Amino acid sequence: MPELFTNVCDEQIFKNVFTKQFATVRNFIYIKCKDEAQADDLTQDAFVKLWKNCAKVSPEKAVSYLFTIVKNAYFNIYEHQKVVLKYKQVKQRNVEIEDPDFVLREKEFQQQLTAAINALSEKQREVFLLNRIEKKKYKEIAEMLGISVKSVETRMQRALIQLRSSIKNYKL
Repeated sequence: MPELFTNVCDEQIFKNVFTKQFATVRNFIYIKCKDEAQADDLTQDAFVKLWKNCAKVSPEKAVSYLFTIVKNAYFNIYEHQKVVLKYKQVKQRNVEIEDPDFVLREKEFQQQLTAAINALSEKQREVFLLNRIEKKKYKEIAEMLGISVKSVETRMQRALIQLRSSIKNYKL
């Protein structure tokens, strides 16, 4: 007799996951973003995505699913904020000294780089951002994600190859 696959679509299971994990997920992301409202929003969005994809998620995988969603959402926001900050810094420079064509090419390059990062697979983007943005070592990333250091190295290598390929023909 085949074993029945239970998922998070059962209202009681979802309610249990929500009750037991909301504070944990929220506190985890609050530590990263240091903004209560943003932590609440990201956590709420993660639970909404869990509910929308409940048929695909077993109760045993719900917690890791939530952490992955909330981390990726934060990384996307963080990356966007970096681009906005970089743009503000470029805009604050003395425009008379810089060639307008260079400023345009630099902005286009930043957009292409952001698009290339967003085009990475979820696993590659996560490792890339943890290493390059959060300045985490491979061992720390491996522990956070529950994978081997070799897996982290492989994901990073593939991410860098893909990024180089995406932006290799760009002349700044």
